Order: sequence, then structure tokens, then C-alpha cells
Amino acid sequence: MKKRIWFNQWFTTVAHFIDMIRYNSDGMEFEVYGTSTNEDALYLSYCDAAFKEPAVSGEEYILFCLEFCQKHSIDIFVPRKENVLISRHLTKFHELGVKVLVCPSPTLMEILDDKEQTYRFVQNHPILNKYVSIPDYFIVSNAEEFKNAYGLLKERGHKVCFKPVVGEGGNGFRVVHDKVDSIRELFYQGISSKISFEHALSILQQQDTFPALMVSEYLDGYEYSIDCLAYDGVLMAAIPRKKGKGRIRELEDNQDLISIAAEINEALKISFAYNIQVKYKNGVPKLLEINPRMSGGLHYSCLAGINIPYRAVKLLVQGKEAVETFQPHFGIRSSYIEKEVILKSHTFDSKVLR
Repeated sequence: MKKRIWFNQWFTTVAHFIDMIRYNSDGMEFEVYGTSTNEDALYLSYCDAAFKEPAVSGEEYILFCLEFCQKHSIDIFVPRKENVLISRHLTKFHELGVKVLVCPSPTLMEILDDKEQTYRFVQNHPILNKYVSIPDYFIVSNAEEFKNAYGLLKERGHKVCFKPVVGEGGNGFRVVHDKVDSIRELFYQGISSKISFEHALSILQQQDTFPALMVSEYLDGYEYSIDCLAYDGVLMAAIPRKKGKGRIRELEDNQDLISIAAEINEALKISFAYNIQVKYKNGVPKLLEINPRMSGGLHYSCLAGINIPYRAVKLLVQGKEAVETFQPHFGIRSSYIEKEVILKSHTFDSKVLR
């Protein structure tokens, strides 16, 4: 009998995960449901049934999720939107017979959703603070604090960058440079993450306070994502994925990063699929963030010969019976090109939320 699996508001790349779960080596059959606030979200065309989500959040969104699961007899829920809040309400989903692919510790989810809390946790942890380095940073919420943090980091010899404390991916990330933008940059360069100190300060001065920013040293070395598969403290695979020039990605047998992943797994015991992001400076990998979910680029790491999305679902369904150790294939370099996809026509149900 097919299991009904639901993906709520997700990255576009979840389309890859849907195919990997559907075409698994065990022959386990799935009926895939997808929802989005955007009727033309690309991944909906990869689903067997698609529905439009209401533009709500918080507790109201939880009510929508519970009603959707009950109405469509969902067996497995793979959330991205509101995954922290969903982890707080797991009991309600379990009462409906729904298994949820999310870290079952809401406290840990809340810590990892906030970069400042993550860094403090690592700094204060008796084991992790010996193995995991973090960047030099300050948290600011007004223009004067930003100015002081910038000055202190410059005095310490750092190039400076900043990013919202709570956020995903590269949203809001900026590298501060000392010179005013030139005509050449304006005319001949595309969208840039660079911003002058004066420009950043003038924007931040528009409000008395603003959402917390992390102002930190800029790490100028290679960036890696370490995609992990684990269950109940057992690390089944850790795959360092190097982000090269342009669109190049390389799966690297980097034992230092694999050791960092092992220490983080031992300390946090995150189950299923999760991601650790680090970036190098002067030969030292420093932590950017830990994402207790499948990363947007996980499909590259699966080229190592491990179907991580399906294996994570199998762990969710079967528990310890599905635990096994994998030996990834490293040294694989890959890139990607755009591909046209004809969008399916769906009959959207706009009344899923009472």
C-alpha cells in the first residue's frame, strides 16, 4: 500500500528529493502531496497532488497542517516552513498517526534556528568548544552598536561582514568594504553582496532599532556543507561538499570536517538528515550554522552513492531497523544547468483551512 507523504512550503530543489524518495531501491511506494502559497512552485509539478497553502503562520499554520494531514490521510510529513514550531507540536501529529521528519527536540531546534544561540551553545559546550571553531562576532540591534562592532573587528585585523541572526541561506548577508562604490562596479558588475560601511550605516540609522544582526569577521576561504545522515546518536554518513568557483561542487574526503561532524553528532544527536556549514580562514574551518533539516544542495551529496532523502524517511518509518553505515564515494565533481519543466495544471483547494 502506498504511503502518503506531504511536503509543505519548501525550496525548489525539494523536487530532487521527491524523485529520490519515489524511485528508491527498496521499491517502497509513495503518493506525494505538495503545498505552496505559490501555485506555480516548480516542485508541485513533481507531486501526485498539489494544493495551495493559506498565507498564514504561527499557531494558525499548525492548525492548517493538522487539518491537511487529517483531510488527506497523510502518513509522513516532511516540513520546512515553521519546522521549529511543528517540532513543538509533534504529539498532535502523532495522535493523527502522522510521522514527521523533523528533529524531535524543539529546544534544540530553537537554538539552531538562532545563530547567536548556536554559537553560545558551542562556546559553552564542554566537548564542542574543543573541536568546533566559531568566527569572531558581535550581536547588534542599533546603528551605534553596529558602528562599534565594526570598529572593534577592524582593530582586530578582520574584514567585516554581517547577516541577520535568524534567517536562511544567504538572505541579508553583506560584506563590508571600505571604499565607496565605483562607476565600474555600478556599470559592469551584477548583484553584489558588498556594501560600503557608510552605506550600511546610513540604512541602519533609518530606525532606532532593528532585528538582531550578527556582525563578524569575514571568512575568505572555501565554504563547505557537510550533509549528514544519523539516527539516535549513530552517524551513518557525513559528506563534505566543497563549494568551488561558480557552480562547481566537489565531494571531498576531508577527515577534519568528518571529525567535526562526528563530534557535533555525538553532542547533539540530531536524527535523520541535517547539514553543517563551515568556511575556512587561514586553514581553520569555522562554523557558520547547523541546519537540522535537509539542505537545499543535498542532491549533490547524494552523488556519493547514498539516497539520503529516502534513507531519512526510512529511518523515520522503521527506526533502528533502518540503521546502517555507508561508505560514500568521494572525489566527485559536479555542476548543473537550467532545465525547462512544463508546469502541471492542478485543481487547487483553497478551502483547506477552515
